[in-house]
Amino acid sequence: MKAWLPFEWIAAWRFLREGRMQSLLIIVGVGVGVAVIVFMSALLSGLQDNLIKRTLSSQPHITLLPVEEVARPQQASAANTALRLQKNAQRLRTIDQWQTLRDRLQGWPEIAAVSPVASGPAFAIRGEASKAITVLGIEPERYNRVIALTERLTAGQLRVGAGEAVIGIELAKDLGAEVGDKLRLSVADGRSETLTITGLFDLGNKGVNARNVYVGLRTAQSLLDLVGGVSSIDLALHDLDLAEQLARRIAGETGLTADSWIKTNAQFVTALTSQRVSSNVIRFFIALSVAFGIASVLVVSVIQRSKEIGILRAMGATQAQMLRIFLLQGGIVGFFGSLLGSLLAWSLLVLWQLLARNPDGTAMFVISVEPGLVLIAAGGASVVGILAALLPARRAAQLDPVVAIRG
Repeated sequence: MKAWLPFEWIAAWRFLREGRMQSLLIIVGVGVGVAVIVFMSALLSGLQDNLIKRTLSSQPHITLLPVEEVARPQQASAANTALRLQKNAQRLRTIDQWQTLRDRLQGWPEIAAVSPVASGPAFAIRGEASKAITVLGIEPERYNRVIALTERLTAGQLRVGAGEAVIGIELAKDLGAEVGDKLRLSVADGRSETLTITGLFDLGNKGVNARNVYVGLRTAQSLLDLVGGVSSIDLALHDLDLAEQLARRIAGETGLTADSWIKTNAQFVTALTSQRVSSNVIRFFIALSVAFGIASVLVVSVIQRSKEIGILRAMGATQAQMLRIFLLQGGIVGFFGSLLGSLLAWSLLVLWQLLARNPDGTAMFVISVEPGLVLIAAGGASVVGILAALLPARRAAQLDPVVAIRG
């Protein structure tokens, strides 16, 4: 060691070097613990991002809908008896002044994109085949910023001009249709439109692929008799986690029903939360086992080096210096263990991405190791090492030099 290093550093390094095997084993133990934490954190983060991405591939972050119609009695009965009202069948309704609302929401910094949609039930008919579907009238450029439909096309183009439609691959299979074929859409009141299929999409959801038919906004308004209106407004946000909070704010300011993806996928979100909690518990116990490992090795080191500690005390080393020597040992072990663990975790993640493949050979999902995660793990391991060394360090500092030298 360099002569200019403080006494505590020289003593701590010498103690670790003299007990090479113990030091090596505990550094490896810390490394394995850090590797498990980093690997599990990166894997879990990649898995959850992939699940959320797949879930939101076919739905917006927030959907604004007109308030549900509620039947009310015109007047109460003379006897003040409760009236039983039959719930009205919900008809297609439009959002009042939707253009003004659209322009207003576009100015909110939390909102990335706004897309008006005119949607309703219909039947898709081709030859003798007939399927119940949902017609979605969209403005392609706006809608594509909410749901990346262009990236999900398997054939054709996202063209929904007059007389054009884009359908899902499951619906195309059921109807025996391909790009360029004709398709007739019919609604309950007898209106119908004959359209040309310009594209096929796959949103990763079989139900959506068999149900959704995208047409131009004006085509849907005419077919569904919405007279220039829209039945919903879809929103994409910069931060997905703000969806529920922002939905409540929009509902309070506009009076509309605002459904966030968190609300509509409540069970899914609960499962993700439970997964995070269980992961944090596992990480805690791993860190705890690492701390006990460091503490046990340093306790043994104090016992083995009691005479050396007594000699150092007799030569003038203070209790504070002895305390710092063993705290430094814990920090050094934690630091080098974290470096080993980070390297091991990176190797495991590379191996995972090479082996975990879809049937078509593509990566199962993207895993990225954030530099911040590695720094947190390294810093955390060093702190755990120092805290674990606190008890052995206090014991070493409190040794009576005369008793320690006598053994």
